[in-house]
Amino acid sequence: MHGSLPGKAAEIRALLLSLIDTLPEGAALPPERELAARWNVARMTLRRAVDELVIEELLVRRHGSGTYTTRPKVARWLGMIGFSEDIRRRGMRPGSTMLEFRHQKAERAAARRLRIPVGDPIIAFTRLRLADDHPMLVERTTLPASYVPGLQAEDLNGSLYDLLTSRYGIDVVSGTSRLEPVMPDAKTAGWLDIPVTQPCLALHGISFDSRDRVFEYTSAVYRGDRYAFTTELRTTTPSARANAKGL
Repeated sequence: MHGSLPGKAAEIRALLLSLIDTLPEGAALPPERELAARWNVARMTLRRAVDELVIEELLVRRHGSGTYTTRPKVARWLGMIGFSEDIRRRGMRPGSTMLEFRHQKAERAAARRLRIPVGDPIIAFTRLRLADDHPMLVERTTLPASYVPGLQAEDLNGSLYDLLTSRYGIDVVSGTSRLEPVMPDAKTAGWLDIPVTQPCLALHGISFDSRDRVFEYTSAVYRGDRYAFTTELRTTTPSARANAKGL
C-alpha cells in the first residue's frame, strides 16, 4: 500500500499544512474518511500525519466533535527577557494597552516585595500585552516611585525594560519567578477576551538591578491557550553540590 511509504506521509503532511493555511483559526477539518478518499491515502497514514500536527499544536482534537485548526502556543523561555523583546524575536509585533495607572503609598505586602519602607510612594499599573493585536496576557507591575521619577502612563506604550535602561539607567540583571495555574477572574477574562472557564498561567516575579535593588514586582496572567513556558534545567557537579551544603 503506497500510504505506508515515508514519501507519501510527507506528501500528506504538506497537503494538511496547505489546507490549514486556507482555514481560519477554530475551523473544523473535513472528516478523515473524506480526506483519505480525496488524497487517495490510507486512513492510518492520514491519522499519523494529523497526530503529528496535533503534537505541534497546529490542530486540536475534540472528543466526539472532530479536529480543528488552532493557533500554536507561544513558547516563552523563563528568563530575564521582556515581553516586547520576546514577541519580536518570534516575528510578531508587540503592543500594549494601559488599563490602570496610579500613584499610591506602599502597603505592607508591596513594601515587603520591593524591600522599601511601608508608606513609600510606588507606581502601580496594569497593561494588556498584545502580539499582532491579539491579547496575550494581563500584566500588573509595581515600581518604587523614587527609582522612576516623572514616569507617566503615556511612557509605557512599549518595552518597560528599554525605558528603564534608556531613561533611568536601570539594568535588569537577575530575578525570581513563580509559575502557577489559575482561573481568570471576570475582569481579567474580559480583558483577555476569554471565558472565565479558560485555564490560564500566572507568573509572579521580582527583578533586581545591578545595584541589587528590587526595582519591580510583576504579577501576570497569561492565556493558557496561547502560551507555553519553557525552562532550561542543569545538573550541578558534585563539587558544586558540596559547596552549596557548606562541605
